[in-house]
Amino acid sequence: MKLVVAGGFGAGKTTFVRSLSDIEPLSTEEAMTSLGDAVADRGDVRSKTTTTVAMDFGRVDIDDHIVLYLFGTPGQERFGFMWNDLARGALGAVVLVDTRRLADSFVAIDFFESRQVPFVVAVNEFDGVVHHDLGAVRAALSVHPDVPVVVADARSRASVKDTVLCLLDVVLQRALTRAATAPR
Repeated sequence: MKLVVAGGFGAGKTTFVRSLSDIEPLSTEEAMTSLGDAVADRGDVRSKTTTTVAMDFGRVDIDDHIVLYLFGTPGQERFGFMWNDLARGALGAVVLVDTRRLADSFVAIDFFESRQVPFVVAVNEFDGVVHHDLGAVRAALSVHPDVPVVVADARSRASVKDTVLCLLDVVLQRALTRAATAPR
């Protein structure tokens, strides 16, 4: 099963994949230089010194027959051309949100909505505190009521696992709804 982890620059996608993966994740983190400042807005994450330039990849063995593959997208718009390939065949997606830069989340939300890929919105707790009510985040992002908005700590394996389980529940509910409404 393939899942995609997307979101804006610095939202915690690489950390999210790293926290859950059973293997040492493939990471394409590269150093950011002043040359990139012309095309990359660091915003409130000036201290960030690396960025994903292709993807992150992790693997989780559910049992002897089921494997979960996690693909983290690059967050900078200039690497957005890769998203179609990374999302192809995905069961669903987690849109990781940094509430300091909520507008950076719209690209990922629009991407998955337009392709009808099931997704959850996960508000990343950077300092262990949720600074905004989840209802306010939902309203600000204008996500459909059927899309779960949850709190996640990308540094915590247990929290990331809970977020992925929430996504899998969304995927299952969508499949059951399709099966129930399919012509016989």
